[in-house]
Amino acid sequence: MPEKTRPRNREGAKRRVDPDRAWAPYEPSQRRPWNLTRAAHLYRRAGFGATWNELQQALKAGPQRTIDRLLTGRADVAAFNRTCDDYGRAVASSGNAEPLRAWWLRRMIQTPQPLLEKLTLFWHDFFAVGAARVPGASLMWRHVQLLRDGALGHFPTLLAKMPRDPATLLALGAEVNRKDRPNEHLARQLLHRYTVGEGNCSARDVREAARAMTGWFVLRLRLRHFRHHHDDGEKTVLGKTGKFDDQDVVKIAAAHPATARNVVGRLYRWFVSEVDEPSDALLAPLARSFAQDFDTARVVGKMLRSNLFFSAAAIHGRIKRPVEYAVGMIRALEASPATRRLAVDLAALGENLYYPPTTAGWQGGRSWINPATLIARSNLAESLLAQKGPYGGRLDPAAVARRHRHADAEPAGRFLVNLLLQGERDGGTFDRLWKGAPRGGEMTDRMRKFTHTIVTQPEFQLA
Repeated sequence: MPEKTRPRNREGAKRRVDPDRAWAPYEPSQRRPWNLTRAAHLYRRAGFGATWNELQQALKAGPQRTIDRLLTGRADVAAFNRTCDDYGRAVASSGNAEPLRAWWLRRMIQTPQPLLEKLTLFWHDFFAVGAARVPGASLMWRHVQLLRDGALGHFPTLLAKMPRDPATLLALGAEVNRKDRPNEHLARQLLHRYTVGEGNCSARDVREAARAMTGWFVLRLRLRHFRHHHDDGEKTVLGKTGKFDDQDVVKIAAAHPATARNVVGRLYRWFVSEVDEPSDALLAPLARSFAQDFDTARVVGKMLRSNLFFSAAAIHGRIKRPVEYAVGMIRALEASPATRRLAVDLAALGENLYYPPTTAGWQGGRSWINPATLIARSNLAESLLAQKGPYGGRLDPAAVARRHRHADAEPAGRFLVNLLLQGERDGGTFDRLWKGAPRGGEMTDRMRKFTHTIVTQPEFQLA
């Protein structure tokens, strides 16, 4: 991987972090001002990037009010979600899961609450239920709706829906579960990945949890329960004993101390940094707080408001996923291109929505970037920015610059650097890039080519 594209490794600095200081609310100061760099960082992590108006609004409102807005969404979010749900349901009725990818991308691009879609994507990776083994599209649409409905809510409530979600059972090969032959696939995933983690449970815990989940079947794409196939005997799971069913196991696993640490650790990697594994001491305050009520919105809000989130150690501490790379560019340039083609191109880059590669989700991190994927990202950006081609010239950087009162070439170029890079690496970023920019020719074409130069910079690959 090219050196400039790697998140900076700050392992030693992480070990010396004071947890109380780390999770205290960030307060702008002369040394750590609330500026374009930090506002853009917030929108990259809590969404998919920002428009210029969103960045300016954030600078005026300050970090705390901006985070409040990201958590709750704009006033029109409920109407937007109802419209999207209606369209999504209609798309799902076609029986093909692939158009759902395009519709979800459209939702990410247009949503008035980007944090909701960012967390829906997080839970999609977390539960890693894929359409490859799920016939039709309706069940996968309902599954992602479950994730969206619970994305900012009570984690055990969301978790409790998975054992009774037909898409989850089919994707894991757990659609048949009889008491004379307990199916361990869901129980293993529940304990190893969704809750306590593999090192905090035994093979016996998995077997006993599978017994508790017997009686549930998916027949003709419908969830069915047969009492005579349920093992109503006594089971012992994670040290608790009783005549448990699937919901009892979920409650026991969710309440285990390791579960809060596991979920918070995954959220930390998603929102704060994937460079180093955070220490137990650093995550302990968040894990304790999360375990009190399992309120996802509250723990995410605490992360986003924190000193650590806005620190130099966190900024550019993640590599953008392909979806973040493309949707961030599209949102910033206030565009709405064809998303069916975009879904295909993003799948080629390794992020095929609705089709996580394994039951562990996407590997993420540095796996997103190698010489081949860097070339593929460049090609995708070039295609998105082209005046003609599959994306229909919808991304028009010159038009965006004019909209914000930058009609001449050099001011427009400086505006685009501020919009897309925010000058994070050094004060000479624009000068360095502008030296190699095309001269002469039509303004629209010049700005498309210059924007391609910007979005293929190493720093644009980092969130």
